[in-house]
Amino acid sequence: MLGAIKSEFRKYFSTRMWWGMAIAIFLVSAVFALGFAFLYTMDQSGVPPEQQMSTDPTEIANSVYTAGLSVAYLLTLAVGVMQIGSEYRHKTITSTFLATPKRTRVMGAKVISLLAIGAMYGVISLIGSVGVGALILSSRGFEAFPSAEVGRTLLLSLLVLGLWALIGLGAGILIPNQVAALLISVGVAWIVEPVAGLALSFLDWGADVAKFFPSSATQAIVSGVDTSMGQMDQLEWWAGALVLAAYAAVLAGIGTMLTVRKDIS
Repeated sequence: MLGAIKSEFRKYFSTRMWWGMAIAIFLVSAVFALGFAFLYTMDQSGVPPEQQMSTDPTEIANSVYTAGLSVAYLLTLAVGVMQIGSEYRHKTITSTFLATPKRTRVMGAKVISLLAIGAMYGVISLIGSVGVGALILSSRGFEAFPSAEVGRTLLLSLLVLGLWALIGLGAGILIPNQVAALLISVGVAWIVEPVAGLALSFLDWGADVAKFFPSSATQAIVSGVDTSMGQMDQLEWWAGALVLAAYAAVLAGIGTMLTVRKDIS
């Protein structure tokens, strides 16, 4: 298994995609943190009370540091899709299974490596968001780390990016064409699912369903404040983590089962 894991890391880090993604995630996290930091620390004296944003220091810090996560997890989703999709596209999946005949070992190595790669991108994301966000918050008289909950949120953000990479792995297997898999998975995660969740939130029963969607579970994990939809009913952070882990386990599990049984030529 160790050899298979090393092989997966070698495949990924031997391409230029890894540092391209690293730069993109860093910049996205830094820019979003910058914008949200100024947004949450602006003067609200002339703003009606019902339109004022949260003034809770912990919520502000969480929202600033995780502001870019909504884009970062789309990028790790794409990494998961390409980690398996590129093998089918370039016909290297055959040599992979010839080198390691036990397919379950290969898929296990992909799962472990993607979790680690997602966590690595999480660290890069935090370097950008915390580095910029903490500087702005401190310079404007706000606490950068007001409670231990902020530290928990930062650690959980690493898990979030790893789980979304596994969701991408499952999507890349279920949709054999790499380009189609990328377009469909990112389109669903970025547009279709959030819009469906927003539409359901206006229904009495729909709000209870929408909070179990992947993006809603992600929002619950990092305990951010959704400025576009106000305070929605959310899962507890641990429940959100379980829900997102369930999505990743089901998709990666189904993908693994199909790959193990599929005839590869």
